[in-house]
Amino acid sequence: MSTEAIFQTQLIQKAWEDPSFKAKLLSDPKAAIKEALGVLIPDHIQVRTVEEKSDELFLIIPPNPAGVIKSEAKERAIW
Repeated sequence: MSTEAIFQTQLIQKAWEDPSFKAKLLSDPKAAIKEALGVLIPDHIQVRTVEEKSDELFLIIPPNPAGVIKSEAKERAIW
C-alpha cells in the first residue's frame, strides 16, 4: 500500500469515528489534516473533501503523465 493510500485510509477512518473531525475535514481539510496527523500541506496544493453517498461513485482522474518531457523522464521510471 502506498503512503498516499495509508494517509487516505487514516483520514477516512478518523472521519467515520469522529463526527467533529469529519465536519472540519469537509469545511477546512488542510487544518483538519494538520491537527489530526501533524501533516502540513503546502499552500500551492489544493485539498477538496467531498462526502460520497451510497448511490454515488467518484472517479478521480490524475494528471496525464504524457505532459512529462521525455528527456526528463528516467527510463523504466514508475510514474
